[in-house]
Amino acid sequence: MRVAMIGTGYVGLVSGTCFADFGHVVTCIDKDTSKIDALNNGEIPIYEPGLQDLVAKNVSEERLFFTTAPEEAIRQADAVFIAVGTPTRRGDGHADLTYVYAAAEEIAALIEGFTVIVTKSTVPVGTGDEVEAIIRRTNPDADFAVVSNPEFLREGAAINDFKRPDRVVVGTDSEQAVEVMRELYRPLYLNETPIIVTRRRTSELIKYAANAFLAVKITFINEIADLCEKVGANVQEVSRGIGLDNRIGSKFLHAGPGYGGSCFPKDTLALSKIAADVQSDLKVVDSVIEVNSARKKKMADKVIDFLGGDVNGKTIALLGLAFKPNTDDMREAPSLDIVAKLQEAGANIRAFDPASMEEAEKLMTGVLFCDGPYHAIENADAVVIVTEWDQFRALDLERMKTLLNAPKVVDLRNIYTSDYMGSRGFEYTSIGRSY
Repeated sequence: MRVAMIGTGYVGLVSGTCFADFGHVVTCIDKDTSKIDALNNGEIPIYEPGLQDLVAKNVSEERLFFTTAPEEAIRQADAVFIAVGTPTRRGDGHADLTYVYAAAEEIAALIEGFTVIVTKSTVPVGTGDEVEAIIRRTNPDADFAVVSNPEFLREGAAINDFKRPDRVVVGTDSEQAVEVMRELYRPLYLNETPIIVTRRRTSELIKYAANAFLAVKITFINEIADLCEKVGANVQEVSRGIGLDNRIGSKFLHAGPGYGGSCFPKDTLALSKIAADVQSDLKVVDSVIEVNSARKKKMADKVIDFLGGDVNGKTIALLGLAFKPNTDDMREAPSLDIVAKLQEAGANIRAFDPASMEEAEKLMTGVLFCDGPYHAIENADAVVIVTEWDQFRALDLERMKTLLNAPKVVDLRNIYTSDYMGSRGFEYTSIGRSY
């Protein structure tokens, strides 16, 4: 099949590349000339394991193309995906749909024959209705169907998530559109992937509800971690004890400094605003937003308390800046709040992240970005592990001790244990563990 993908951001680039790898002919379209030029030169604008090789393979096999000119690709397309950004709108917290609606107008003027127009971007309930209305106004004779097909990609594991998803959600009342979508995802039939066909508004809500529920799980276990520290319990053992219950499940029950990234903060806020607009309280989601925001700043307080209540003039080494490993995404990363509050308290910050320092430099000032973990640790008064990159799980502790001014470690990801670090001469604290 022929696919046009509007937007070459994280979702558009990963989705387009994976569809091409399924055997479809995909053209990824973007107005950013520099981004398209880079992609045509084999340069990938995001950090995602395996993506560069998969792009190169499908480009060489002439199934994947990049262009700023949408006309030919959209006219020939069986399906046109809208995968543009829906950032939080300034001032009111709603999702900004400017790019989605602009894409709809552009698509409307170009489609020929029956075309399925798919919203892959995360959009509020009712967006598909407006996209359909825009296309009908712009091109009353167009033969098309608008489908909601939300993405469920985890940064750092996006290719596997696309090719081996838990489910594919298709929101439409058009049987003709359903058949097109089934054909697009036909390679997944071998894995017996469930394809949920529902109404468009239900599909749009599924995405927000899924992300909000995962955010609730993260926030819940973070609050339990705080309780564990007060009562002398171990949050990792609590997590295992409740996660083995099939009704609960073990995923997203890892205590830490709070969630960040491109999805959970934006989507929980958007869902809250959607509910408020129709006078339907989502008190649990509202509480999650509030608690998570406060938690990031609270992690800086944890570091300050560990260092005796005063970090003025002290040097602190941060290992990890991205909101999670295997990505360079700094959006809503806990490190941003931690660094800001530590600097406000007078601390000097040295930092290292394997992938995100270029992005971090745009968002942080007064930070010394280092060449590696040991460069960051050199002459520091404490180490703070913020992101659980694999290379931080087996640090040379003896080397660390010789480089540090004092052997102090604040582990915000619980990748070490108190006994292990204590036996090697470190003062150590972590999240939700009193032993």
